[in-house]
Amino acid sequence: MKKHLNTLFVGTQGAYVAKEGETVAVKFEGKILQQIPVHTIGGIVCFGNITCSPFLMGFCAENDVTISFLSEYGRFLARVQGPVSGNVLLRREQYRQADNMEKSAKIAESIAIGKLMNSRTVLRRALRDHSEKLDADKVRGAGDRITAYMKQIKSESLPLDTIRGYEGEAAHIYFSVFDHLILSQKKNFYFYKRSRRPPLDNVNCLLSFLYTVLTHDVRSALESVGLDPAVGFLHRDRPGRPGLALDMMEEFRPFLTDRVVLSLINLAQVKNKGFKKLKSGAVMMDDDTRKSVLAAWHNRKQNEIMHPFLEEKMPIGLLFHYQALLLARYLRGDLDAYPPFIWK
Repeated sequence: MKKHLNTLFVGTQGAYVAKEGETVAVKFEGKILQQIPVHTIGGIVCFGNITCSPFLMGFCAENDVTISFLSEYGRFLARVQGPVSGNVLLRREQYRQADNMEKSAKIAESIAIGKLMNSRTVLRRALRDHSEKLDADKVRGAGDRITAYMKQIKSESLPLDTIRGYEGEAAHIYFSVFDHLILSQKKNFYFYKRSRRPPLDNVNCLLSFLYTVLTHDVRSALESVGLDPAVGFLHRDRPGRPGLALDMMEEFRPFLTDRVVLSLINLAQVKNKGFKKLKSGAVMMDDDTRKSVLAAWHNRKQNEIMHPFLEEKMPIGLLFHYQALLLARYLRGDLDAYPPFIWK
C-alpha cells in the first residue's frame, strides 16, 4: 500500500525522465536530480516542458504506474497508462447502476452528504480556532444553510437532479464565505468567486492546481480497484471527463485540498511574488512556489487519521484507495450503502 502514498511530481522545466534499471530517474542537463524505485511510486505527474523516454513509458505501464502530463499551471493535457485492469463484472455493474437514475441518485446522495458535512466542518473549525479574526456571523450562517440542504438531501429519496441542485447551492454558499477563512496576506490573496479555466487570482490558482493533483490521485485509486473513473453517478457522462473521479473528489475537496490552500496562505508558505498573471488573465505559479505547494500536499498525505467507517488509523494518502474499495464493495452488493468519508 506504500505506493499509493507516493506520487512523483516533476516540475523542472526541460527535465528528462527515463528508465534506469528498475528505477525512474529525473535528469536535467545531464545530471540525475532524483532516482526512485518504481515499486514505491503510485504515479508520475509532469508539469510543463517535461519529456519522458518511450522505454520509461513502457516500464511504467508494466508496473501499473500512470504518467500524467499537465501544463505549468496544472491544466490536464494527457496521460499514459497500461492495459485496463480489474474485474470486468465489477465494471459492468458500475455501468448498469450509472444508467439507472434511482441507483445513481442513491450513490450521489451519499457523496453529496459527505461533501456537505466536510464543508460544514471546515467552517466550524475556522469558527472554533479563529472566531475573533473572521466574520463569525456570516461563517456560522453559511454553515447553518449548508446544514439545511444536508437535511433536505437526507430526508427523502430525491431525484438525481434535485440532489445535484442542492449540492451546487451548498457549494455556492460555502465559497461565498471562503474569503473569510483567509486570515493573512489579504491584499494579495483574496477570494471573490470560483474561477476555473483559467484561474484569475492567486487563490483560484492554488485551488485549481491542487484539485488537478487530487484528480490524479483519486483516478489512480479507482483504477487500482478495477473501477472505471470515467463513469460517474453525481457527475454524468461527458466525453473526456473522469466523472467517477470527480464524484469521489467531492468528499476530499473541503477536508484536504481547501485546508492545504488555506494553510499555505495563512502561514505565509506562499507569497505573491511566486505568482504571475499572463496576458490571457490566467494566473500561474513559478517553479519554486509549485514545489512548495506539492511538498505541503505530500506532507499532508502522510498525516494519519482515523477512518470513520473502517475505524482504522491510516495515512490520509490512503483514504482515496480505501474509499474506492468501499464503493466497489457497495456495487458488488457487499454493503447496503456507500459510506462516504466524513471528517470528524
